[in-house]
Amino acid sequence: MRVQNLVHRLKQAVFGRAPSPPRKFPQTGPLLEPNNKVEEERLRGYIPEHFYSVKIGEVFHSRYQVVGKLGYGGHSTVWLCRDLQSVDKKYSYQCLVHPPLAMSICELRNRIIEKVLPADLLKPTLIHILLALDFLHTEAKVTHTDIQENDVMLSVEDESILSEFEEAEKSSPSPRKIDGDRVIYSSRDLGIPKVHGRPILADFGEARFISTLGKQWEDVQPLVYRAPEVVLQMPWNEKIDIWNVGTLAWALFERKPLFYARDSNGNISDSHHLARMIAIMGMPPKDMIRNSEYATKFFDSKGNWIGTAEIPCVSLEKLESNLRDTQQRLFISFMRKMLQWQPENRASAKELLGDPWLKAI
Repeated sequence: MRVQNLVHRLKQAVFGRAPSPPRKFPQTGPLLEPNNKVEEERLRGYIPEHFYSVKIGEVFHSRYQVVGKLGYGGHSTVWLCRDLQSVDKKYSYQCLVHPPLAMSICELRNRIIEKVLPADLLKPTLIHILLALDFLHTEAKVTHTDIQENDVMLSVEDESILSEFEEAEKSSPSPRKIDGDRVIYSSRDLGIPKVHGRPILADFGEARFISTLGKQWEDVQPLVYRAPEVVLQMPWNEKIDIWNVGTLAWALFERKPLFYARDSNGNISDSHHLARMIAIMGMPPKDMIRNSEYATKFFDSKGNWIGTAEIPCVSLEKLESNLRDTQQRLFISFMRKMLQWQPENRASAKELLGDPWLKAI
C-alpha cells in the first residue's frame, strides 16, 4: 500500500520549534451510496489495496495532518496537508511530499476567452518547463514521458486559498463513502488565487530513469504528443520529452493539437499520425525506417509511403495563425528545433532556453 503525491502546506521551518497541535475535523460528512463507485474507484484496473485509505484529520510521520482531498490519478490520491513542524522522524507509509500547487495550465487556459495562452504567458511557461527538463535530463537522469497541460501546475503564492480550503472542510465536511474499513472521499477544489505563481512541472507517475532505458520499445506519452520513435515502436530516450514540449507548445498557442492520430471515424490511427508528420517534416530518414520493424506497415523497402492515410497538404507556415512576418518565422524556427524525426537532431532543453523567439519576452 502506498500514498503518493501527498500535497501539504509547507511553511518555513524554525529550528527547535515546538510542534503545532493537530486540528480537529468533523467526521460527519454526507454519506454516499455504498454501491456506487466514487472517484478513483472508477479507474480502469483499480485495485483498492494499491491506494492507502487516507482519512481526513490523520497525521503522517507525526507531522503532516490531512486537511482534505484535492484529487486522484491512475496511481495515487492527492491531499492537502498541514505541516505541524514536528521534529519526530518516525516513518510510517511512503509518501511524496511537496509544496501545494494550485490550478493547472489547462485550467488557466480554459479561463481565457480565446482558450489559448498568449505569447506573453506561453513563453515563461515554456521557460519553466525547459528549466525543469534541463535538470531532469542532465542532473537527475530522468525522462518525464508524460508532459501535458494538466501536469504543469502553478505554485501557490496566495496562501489564503489554503486556509479557506481548511475552513470549508471544517464547516462543510466532504461527502464520503464507507466500504468496510476504507473511506473514499469526494475531492474539494482549491479556490481561485488572487495571484498566480510560477509554472511547475509535476506528475512523475510515468517517469523513467534514463539508465534503465534499454533496447526494447515501451509505449509511453499522451497519444497526440507521441514522438516518431514511440509511434514507430522503436527504443527511445529523453529526447521524447523535447518533442512533447514542441507539440504541447503548439496546442497551447494554436487552439488545437498539431497531430490528431485518429482517422475520420475517430479511431486511433498510426497511419494518420505518421502521414501528418510527413506533411510537417518531410519523409523520415531511411535508416530510421530500416531500424523499425513496425515501419514496414507504412513504408516500402525504398522508404516510400504506403500507409492507408493520405499525406495532407499542410505545413507549420499554413497552420500557424497567431503571428506574422519575423515573429512567425522565429516561432516556426523554434518549433522545428523540437519537431525532428531523429532524436539526436532535436535541440536539448538547455539549447532551447537560448532560442531567440523564446528570449524575446
